[in-house]
Amino acid sequence: MQTGMYTETERCVRAVQSKDARFDGWFFTAVLTTRIYCRPSCPVVPPKPENMTFHPSAAACQQAGFRACKRCRPDTSPGSPEWNQRADLVARAMRLIADGVVDREGVPGLAARLGYSTRQIERQLLAELGAGPLALARAQRAQTARILIETTPLPMADVAFAAGFSAIRTFNDTVREVFALSPSELRARVRGRAATAVADPVPRSAGPGTPGVLNLRLPFRAPLNPDNLFGHLAATAVPGVEEWRDGAYRRTLRLPYGHGVVALTPRPDHIACRLRLSDLRDLTVAISRCRRMLDLDADPVAIDDQLRTDPLLAPLVDKAPGRRVPRTVDEAEFAVRAVLGQQVSTAAARTHAGRLVTAHGEPVDDPEGGLTHLFPTPEALAALDPDSLAMPRTRRTTFTTLVNQLADGTLQLGVESDWSDTRARLLALPGFGPWTVDVIAMRALGDPDAFLPTDLGIRRAAQELGLPSTPAALTARAAAWRPWRAYAVQYLWATDSHPINFLPV
Repeated sequence: MQTGMYTETERCVRAVQSKDARFDGWFFTAVLTTRIYCRPSCPVVPPKPENMTFHPSAAACQQAGFRACKRCRPDTSPGSPEWNQRADLVARAMRLIADGVVDREGVPGLAARLGYSTRQIERQLLAELGAGPLALARAQRAQTARILIETTPLPMADVAFAAGFSAIRTFNDTVREVFALSPSELRARVRGRAATAVADPVPRSAGPGTPGVLNLRLPFRAPLNPDNLFGHLAATAVPGVEEWRDGAYRRTLRLPYGHGVVALTPRPDHIACRLRLSDLRDLTVAISRCRRMLDLDADPVAIDDQLRTDPLLAPLVDKAPGRRVPRTVDEAEFAVRAVLGQQVSTAAARTHAGRLVTAHGEPVDDPEGGLTHLFPTPEALAALDPDSLAMPRTRRTTFTTLVNQLADGTLQLGVESDWSDTRARLLALPGFGPWTVDVIAMRALGDPDAFLPTDLGIRRAAQELGLPSTPAALTARAAAWRPWRAYAVQYLWATDSHPINFLPV
């Protein structure tokens, strides 16, 4: 079991007294005199140190009887970067809870996905986070409910069920307990603030004429460099599934209860997120997957500080700090696309994927843009005629083996995947070499230490910078960059003039 920052009392007190937003999400401050919990950067006058106690999660604060601060809204903090950095049981469980597994499948479903007993999972989560899986999922439902209450005109009964509550009474009690306001009072408070504010900072619904559409703000830890993040997603966009339009990256989403279309626009202090969902019960999952794709829970200061210790990398970091790893909303989709991209140009990979989408993807409506399909499921791709694939025979074998194993469950790719075990399984497939496996680990599985020493762009950048350019020597040099080698890859790639490194105009 790992010990979180919340156990370091003096460090937490200094972060609260300095209102350091970098630590939002790392821990939460509970005030004994007011029974309110806050984020470290709360704008109010800090309480006396003897009146502060610290918790690792919002759920732990709620379990201890504290209510969310109405000023700093601690429930909207960026998530802890630990869960994307670590590969242990607690981190994998937290990624699944964020993906809504407990709401859909219960704690037994969570345990089955992780391969542990419910007792083991509850014990480890309680020991490290101060709350079990049900309490953590409840805190997440409360935040989803707040978003729907504040940003939509939905009736409260619809809000309750869309947020994952099984009963309206439970919904009312939870909202009142967490926010010290009833659902109706919470909505009235937002409307009153909007009526008197010069500029309304609260995200608003898209209006009565666009049901299922929400405009939200996704917070992140500064700095965030959008160039390679959105540049990569736009330059590799699959026609019909993804597009860059009017300054936003847009794509279709396959979700547990239906489908969606999201538009993500970089802003100086947040990512503007416009979601169109066929079923509002998918809101929590859609937000979680978008945050994961954009790597918004990363701690860029810690990452960049580590990479700056290499004198040859330091100038790249200083020039454009805050680079993120562009990831994915669908791990299986990315694995398929990685195979399609083997030893071909970005344009050729997009063409191959676009043909599969047109022939085997599910059509969707997109009144606001040019998106037409969901990316095909592994089951749909496994059913196609291999002879119809316009690719060399060896790559065709690689493709069909991958989609067949994904379709029958032999190979499972998801937020719960064990990174080392999944790497070994992928390497055992025909046509899967280190580059393909590591790019899947980096962008699909979310391993922050995945590295691509055989990548031609990385080797060329290394040579230009004076770094070792052979795979073995570069890997040895990169040991000092751990555990953030995936971010070093982004800085090295950015030395090239490829479109993936530039924000589209």
